[in-house]
Amino acid sequence: MNSRRDFLQKLTASLIILNLPGQVSAYAATSGLNTQTYDGPPLRVAIMGLGSYGSRVAEAMQACKKAKIVGVISGTPSKISTWQSKYNIPAKNCYNYENFDDIKNNPDIDAVYVITPNALHRDQVIRVAKAGKHVICEKPMGLNAKECEEMIDACKKANVKLLVGYRMHFEPNTVEIINQRSRGEFGRILSFEGGTGFPIGDPTQWRLNKALAGGGSLMDVGIYAVNGARYMVGQEPVWVTAQETKTNPAKFKEGVDETIQFQLGFPNGAIASCVTSYNISLDRFVLNGDKGFAELRPAFGYGPIKARTNKGELSFPHVMHQTTQMDEMAGIILGNNKPVFPVDGEEGLKDLKVIDAIYLAVKTGKKVPLSL
Repeated sequence: MNSRRDFLQKLTASLIILNLPGQVSAYAATSGLNTQTYDGPPLRVAIMGLGSYGSRVAEAMQACKKAKIVGVISGTPSKISTWQSKYNIPAKNCYNYENFDDIKNNPDIDAVYVITPNALHRDQVIRVAKAGKHVICEKPMGLNAKECEEMIDACKKANVKLLVGYRMHFEPNTVEIINQRSRGEFGRILSFEGGTGFPIGDPTQWRLNKALAGGGSLMDVGIYAVNGARYMVGQEPVWVTAQETKTNPAKFKEGVDETIQFQLGFPNGAIASCVTSYNISLDRFVLNGDKGFAELRPAFGYGPIKARTNKGELSFPHVMHQTTQMDEMAGIILGNNKPVFPVDGEEGLKDLKVIDAIYLAVKTGKKVPLSL
């Protein structure tokens, strides 16, 4: 994790670049993101789950214009104390996993960002919704499509918004490539290649615990390939095939996948070939059309994201993804803004339908039809 000093240095450099003549207008014109000045009230967010990613989000939010950390929810009292001091959070906005339903009586909190192990998402999101607060849920949204449907229903019933932490949907290089594809600059899309993976360390961590993670690499970094294939091709897949490789069954126990290769078929005939792994370093997307190509490498890491097309390299300045994500999500929740690519519960549900089908294809060895 970057230190606060490193973060501030990088942020300062990014802001300097953003303020160079012509840079802001170019960014706004090509990214499709909302870059208008904002002078309204911020989205007041409580973060649930104060682990490494929760800390990254909190650091990034210090540069947000539309979102502010005002509360925390954690099962570790020492973490709560640390965050109180670091982010000036009042005691009345601090909760644990037993009493956080009481946020319904706290007018200082607008939304809760759920950043906990995958298996906890469903129940926690539903509880937040019942408390009358908007929800941002880290991906994967749930353990399966059924859980996602229950979360969506609960939020609709409570009349609160449900968003999913798709930070790449706001990353400017990614957005620009999708805009170029939408304009037909790559011609007819023929194929997509997606590689997402890293050699995972500590065998006792929750990501290698089936009960908490719901799977292995596919449920973690694999969702970037699933989601990326959908937004890069610009269509919804209609079938999937998949194969699993496991070289270390002692570390990757039953139900925890080490490496999965999967293929998605699209209505226009395009094919996506993807690999997700807890054993191989992979971070690359390639989109091929009959008139051009686009490559993101790295494609989903924390950045800087590097991108090029058949016309040359893209060169958008790097800002922490979570800073942009939270500002844009504040606009969605407070101002009903519409993002270039959806980040709502229905988007999360579609990815879990694909993941469910991938696991079924691995199990049966058959092509599995999809209807999203």
